[in-house]
Amino acid sequence: MLKKISHYLSLIKFSHTIFAMPFAIIGFFLGYRDSQHLNATKNYTLIFSLILLCMVFARSAAMAFNRYIDEKYDKMNPRTALREIPAGLISKPQALLFIIANSILFIVCTSFINVLCFMLSPIALFVILFYSYTKRFTALCHIVLGVGLALAPIGAYLAVTGHFATAPLLFSLVVLTWVSGFDILYALQDEDFDKEFALRSIPVYLGRKKSMQLSIFIHVVTAILVLGIGYVYLNQFFYWLGALLFIALLIYQHTLVKPHDISKINLAFGTTNGIAGVVFSVFVIASIIHFL
Repeated sequence: MLKKISHYLSLIKFSHTIFAMPFAIIGFFLGYRDSQHLNATKNYTLIFSLILLCMVFARSAAMAFNRYIDEKYDKMNPRTALREIPAGLISKPQALLFIIANSILFIVCTSFINVLCFMLSPIALFVILFYSYTKRFTALCHIVLGVGLALAPIGAYLAVTGHFATAPLLFSLVVLTWVSGFDILYALQDEDFDKEFALRSIPVYLGRKKSMQLSIFIHVVTAILVLGIGYVYLNQFFYWLGALLFIALLIYQHTLVKPHDISKINLAFGTTNGIAGVVFSVFVIASIIHFL
């Protein structure tokens, strides 16, 4: 049983939850800051728990769906041939059942939050599942992935307040540009395979060098957004410290990947960005709490 659970956790790359989850927590604390004086009886602990569950269920459904429909390509790609479905560790019917169960659980959890979140949940689910098809027809698949993860901060904010606001939307733009930028780098390792099987990506469309330049440009936009949020909304020491560390890690990841050497992509993609997201969120949350 434990081995099977480990296979499912590997299937959905549970460790990659670290990319969006910190920003969902930022969205929660922004919502808490903006609503606590309006509704002192609200059960914030329950809402926070439901947000975490929604994140886990939605991402599990999306990642498993990606593995499910890409099974044919994963089997042919040496980099992905040992993934759970092509390796036979999890069957396609089992994966499909897992996807359906997590999708239902996600929608059920939103129904316990508020009406707006429940009404928007099918749209959010569509966006994060639709991403898996985009590589078949557009090089902008990295942007679609960014949009999917960018739902985290604004979704969490809506869960707490029930309305939209500018600050969480700006944090969503941070996630959108941050994720899109590093996913372009990640796609470099499959450039040749994608060309052979007519799959679309920025590296296939632009080539390695121009793709890396575009990734840098997108991350410059990320840095501008991060600095702008601090200037307008969270002008406080903790925020600026977190922002500088986050931007420094963005710069660092681009020193790891070079046109003639992409051997450190996993270090840039997983480790560096994972640390960047967690560190930034800790300092952002500290600055939000400072203003309470």
